[in-house]
Amino acid sequence: MEINEKPNEECAVFGVSMTCQEAAGVTYNALLSLQHRGQEGAGIAVVHDNKIECYKDVGLVSEVFSADKLERLSGCRIAVGHTRYSTTGSNTRQNAGPFVTEYLTGRIATAHNGNITNAAEIREELQRCGLSFYSTSDSEVVSSLVAYCITRETNTLSGVVKAAELLCGAFSLVIADGEQLIAVRDPNGYRPLCLGRSANGFAVASESCALDACDFEPVRDVLPGEAVVIGNGVITHQGTVLSKKEAHSGLCIFEYVYFARSDSVIDGLSVYQARFNMGKVLAEEYPVDADIVCGVPDSGLDAAYGYSAKSGIPLVSGFVKNRYIGRSFIYPTQTQRDSAVRLKLNPLAASITGKRIVLVDDLIVRGTTSEK
Repeated sequence: MEINEKPNEECAVFGVSMTCQEAAGVTYNALLSLQHRGQEGAGIAVVHDNKIECYKDVGLVSEVFSADKLERLSGCRIAVGHTRYSTTGSNTRQNAGPFVTEYLTGRIATAHNGNITNAAEIREELQRCGLSFYSTSDSEVVSSLVAYCITRETNTLSGVVKAAELLCGAFSLVIADGEQLIAVRDPNGYRPLCLGRSANGFAVASESCALDACDFEPVRDVLPGEAVVIGNGVITHQGTVLSKKEAHSGLCIFEYVYFARSDSVIDGLSVYQARFNMGKVLAEEYPVDADIVCGVPDSGLDAAYGYSAKSGIPLVSGFVKNRYIGRSFIYPTQTQRDSAVRLKLNPLAASITGKRIVLVDDLIVRGTTSEK
C-alpha cells in the first residue's frame, strides 16, 4: 500500500479534558465549528475507563454523527475530534481520523493536521519492525510512530516528544491515552493550534472559533515546538520540547488568506483584521477607477471591505451564495469542483449590470471559481 504523495494538510483537530462527562458533546460542537477545514470525513475518539472508543466515517460532521452514535460516546471526560480534507486517493472510512493505535501496554487516539514529508520513510521503517497499516494516511503513520516510541520511553509524554522529533514537515497533534490529553505543535509553527479554558476543563483546537462555540475562553496559542499536557481538566505540563529543524518558520499564509474562519484569532492576529488589511493594501497598490467593489464569498468578502474602505468605492453584494454547498476547492476531483461552483455562486444582476467592478477574490488555487 502506497502512502499519499500529495499534501493532506487542512484538516481540523480538537481535544478536550474535562471534570464533567460532556467531552463527546463538546467535541461534536467544536467539529461543527471547524467543518470549513475538512468536509470529507469526521471522527471522535473518547476515553472510557482507560479504554478508547472511536467512531468515524466519510461525510460532514452532521452526517457522520446521529443522535444515537453520539449517545454511545457520551459519559466521558476526554475526547479527540478530527475533520478531514485531502486532495488525494479514495475517500474512505479508513482514512478518516482520529486514528486509534494499540501497543503493548495501552492505546492512543491521534488527531493530526499537517503534512509529514518523511512519512513514507517512517512507514517503511515501522513495517520492518512488524507494524501493519490499514490506510493511506500519513496520520496513521504518526499515530503508529507515537505508539512505538511510547513503548521505548519512560512515559507517554516522552514517547510523544521522541516521535515528534523524528517527524519532518508541518503538524499539530492532539493525542489521548487512557488518562490524559497531549497537544504538540511543530517547531516551525506551520499549522495552527490554540488553547482554551472553561469552568470544567481545557481544550485545544485548530482555531479559536471552535473554543468560542463551546464556551471555552481562548487562553493563548500553543507555541511552536511546545507540548501541553492536560489531565482531569487541569494543565499538568506545558513548555517547549522541540527545536527548529528548518531556518524558515511561520504560520502558513493560507490560514489568513483563505482556510481559517474570519472570527478566529491565530497566533495573536485576528483573521478578519488580516484580510481587511490585505484589502486596504491592495487598494493602495492597485488603485482603479470603478463604480463598485464586490467580494467573492465567503473569505474574499473581508478583503473587499478593506478595499472599499481605503478606496472610497462603494461595496455591494455581487453574488448570491447557496449556503448548502461547501467549499468547492475541497472536493477531491475537478468534475466535482466544477459542479459545486456552478451550484454555489450566482451573479446578482441587479447589483452589477452595467457597472465597472473591482472584483476581490481571496485566492486562486486552480482557477475554478475565477473562471465561473
